Amino acid sequence: MPETPFVARGLRLDWAAKRGLDIGVAATALFLLLPLMLLIAALVWAGDRKAPIFRHTRLGRDGRSFGCLKFRSMVTDGEAVLAVHLAASPRARAEWAATHKLSDDPRITAIGQVLRKTSLDELPQLWNVLRGEMSLVGPRPIVQAEVARYGRAFATCFAVPPGVTGLWQVSGRSDTSYAERVALDLDYASRWSLRRDIAIMLRTVPAVLAQRGSK
Repeated sequence: MPETPFVARGLRLDWAAKRGLDIGVAATALFLLLPLMLLIAALVWAGDRKAPIFRHTRLGRDGRSFGCLKFRSMVTDGEAVLAVHLAASPRARAEWAATHKLSDDPRITAIGQVLRKTSLDELPQLWNVLRGEMSLVGPRPIVQAEVARYGRAFATCFAVPPGVTGLWQVSGRSDTSYAERVALDLDYASRWSLRRDIAIMLRTVPAVLAQRGSK
């Protein structure tokens, strides 16, 4: 089996440093943000008395499945609501087919709108980072149904662990097309470096504060 670009570059020291950075930042952030996370969990639960944290199966490094954590921003019967909405709206069907997202998503709750715009819904993923299922920076974690859209780029993109943030998040997020997202993931995985990770993390803060491309 040919080596992936990630392994072939022989950056074992950088990889160890990346993992060390992940653990240090994630552990510190979880400790400091615990009061905020408890408040968010209480607000989500108060909306419908349902579990505030959502676990969704995503694909990680080398295509391995894991439970990606988020604060729940949608109604609990979201798949059924989506199916009804897509069946009733040709425009929504076209948008979903093109981007796998909806600009006016009927599944999102009122508190969910706020969490998504501020990216606070992704805070539980810090636990995924501690567990080694994700990294602070990497490609977007995707679902199995999206693999075909990556084509031959999938193996390269997911030779690295998916990230809480990445090139997509600092390059327009929902304003980018699906093909552009794949290209950004491929670019990241092909040219990964610890220095680039740090640069992306520094760019993430102003991107989130500006709510650039968030929906």
